[in-house]
Amino acid sequence: MADIPVLEAAASEAPSAGKGKWLTIIIAVVLVVAGASAGAWLGPFLTHSSSAKKAKVEKPAPIIKGPALYAALDPPFVINFETEQLVRFLQVTVQVMSREQSTLDLLKANDPVVRNDLLLLFGGQKYSVIATSEGKEKLRAQALEVVRKVIAGAGGKPESVEQVYFTSFVMQ
Repeated sequence: MADIPVLEAAASEAPSAGKGKWLTIIIAVVLVVAGASAGAWLGPFLTHSSSAKKAKVEKPAPIIKGPALYAALDPPFVINFETEQLVRFLQVTVQVMSREQSTLDLLKANDPVVRNDLLLLFGGQKYSVIATSEGKEKLRAQALEVVRKVIAGAGGKPESVEQVYFTSFVMQ
């Protein structure tokens, strides 16, 4: 009979031990949920402001441009210049690229000014310089600036003239 009271004591302690275990688990879950909630709520305040700086540094969405439009400056430019006592000729066909029809219309309306300024530019070149690829590229960049200057002088937007291309470049 001595064994029976021991069993009664063990049986009476077992349910309280189980209740304590569940209570500990519930408290742990509540603390985890409370911590996660606090972290989510305080997160933006506790992080460095680098994410805010990154948001400010991001580039705006690119502006969608229309298709490229071209205007040929016809007839081709023919320039003669002397080099080493020889008469040399340069024939250049030029096209201007923009994405705005109004710029090309302004270019056509000012064709005599554009042609004059480009003839002066082309005529002032040295044969030995424009015979190289680098010289041709430099001349093309200068021609772009000349055309942009004329467009700006006529009240247009010079940045809307995107490129000047030499579609024919013949030297003799």
